[in-house]
Amino acid sequence: MNTLDLIFYTNPQSRSRIVRWMLEELQVPYQVELLEYGTSMKSKSYLAVNPMGKVPAISHRGKIVTECAAICAYLADAFPEQALAPDLKDRAQYYRWMFFAAGPLESAVTNEALRFQVPSRLERMAGYGNFEHTVETLAHAVSRSNYVAGDRFSAADVYVGSHVGWGLEFGTLPKRTEFVLYFNRLKDRPAYKRANDLDDELTKQLGSGNV
Repeated sequence: MNTLDLIFYTNPQSRSRIVRWMLEELQVPYQVELLEYGTSMKSKSYLAVNPMGKVPAISHRGKIVTECAAICAYLADAFPEQALAPDLKDRAQYYRWMFFAAGPLESAVTNEALRFQVPSRLERMAGYGNFEHTVETLAHAVSRSNYVAGDRFSAADVYVGSHVGWGLEFGTLPKRTEFVLYFNRLKDRPAYKRANDLDDELTKQLGSGNV
């Protein structure tokens, strides 16, 4: 496969790190297009890729995919040889927890970080209800088995695991035993380490202006 078949639009100081990890798990060639906040990320050429003017995004053989969970799910299906998605008959938990993290979890964590709390009388209007209940549900999800969709690592662990790892690092999730044990099963994966090394180096280059 030519690197031009798969283009990764990124900035290492963003959720793009999730997709970088996914790409490294796939072990397929890809081209990196580095975008900067306020300039190239809002350029006319990139807005044609993602009208939101945000990263990450991918182009795979001319097909554009945005949103981290969607990208992870798409890539797992596009490269089935890496077995990062369960068989179709076994995907209930895979889809359930990946999109729980993309919806209720991300909303709850973001609102909590912004010091916004849904009034208790209005919790039914919010998809996540409240932060505490969302955290409890996440703890249940990651402690049921070795991985979030069962006993085998999958793209759902890339996505959910990224949220848990950031939450532990930046204090947006409590350091519960369930989260620590789950992330400990992920953080030593060679692809995770490679992805972090690549993005840490890219961050240094951005800081020095050598990109």
